[in-house]
Amino acid sequence: MNLSRSHSSGGRMQILTFVNQKGGCGKTTTAINLAGALAARGERVLVVDLDPQAHATMGLGCDGSEGDTVAEVLLDEAYIEQAIRSAPGGLDLLPSKPRLNEFEERSERLIHPEQRLRIALDAVRDRYDYVIVDCPPRTDGVLCANAMYACTTALLVVETGAFALQGALQALKVLDEVGENQGRDYAIRVVGTLFDRRTRFARELLVALHGRFGEAMFDTVIRTSVRLREAPALGVTVNLLDPSCRATADFAALAAEVVEVTAQDAEASPLSAGVSGATTDY
Repeated sequence: MNLSRSHSSGGRMQILTFVNQKGGCGKTTTAINLAGALAARGERVLVVDLDPQAHATMGLGCDGSEGDTVAEVLLDEAYIEQAIRSAPGGLDLLPSKPRLNEFEERSERLIHPEQRLRIALDAVRDRYDYVIVDCPPRTDGVLCANAMYACTTALLVVETGAFALQGALQALKVLDEVGENQGRDYAIRVVGTLFDRRTRFARELLVALHGRFGEAMFDTVIRTSVRLREAPALGVTVNLLDPSCRATADFAALAAEVVEVTAQDAEASPLSAGVSGATTDY
């Protein structure tokens, strides 16, 4: 069945797509905890889990094995309103499950498969201030293409560890190629994660990241924290687990920056041209 419907495009919903092309960088942790921090500020937030591994779904204490998920929405088997669920901390969640792989397998036989998430989100445009899209740990493929086609800002998550800068530059190159192939522009922002101030290398790399990405780099860096490992195991965001811990403070600061810059990103020229295409010794 064809579940495509037209809706008003009113509202100023910002769609932030969280990307990187490797696992272990704190991407999903950053996505769900930024969502929690934005919700704590009174923003209306939807988390979209676009990863077949469903880590964001599990990290928010939800089970995608029953009921409709993003897989059914992209496969035109359910409306997005049917699949959205409530999550802790006042968040809404469009959950995932391994069946999302089926959409990838069938996408070559579909017309404009990369536009399906954008069309689905248009149906709830007036319900949310922010949509946080957690992508698979890769920047190619139809799922990432869907996220990039829908987004107003691509948020590149970079761990402050060895080879991080090379990986970020490679991811930026792919994002530029995706944007060129889609014939559209979006802003690119960069956030550092897993930062351990005690190590000289991490401090030097953070300086290098700021020097390389300039204004595209968020001032806030997410520090390493045991709480960030405990929270998803309990199915909650870190601000619910421990409102006074440093991770909660980090994400509150990041949320404040996001609110400040994303409205500008939606209207201004993207920063991607200023952060791609260079080499480095790191």
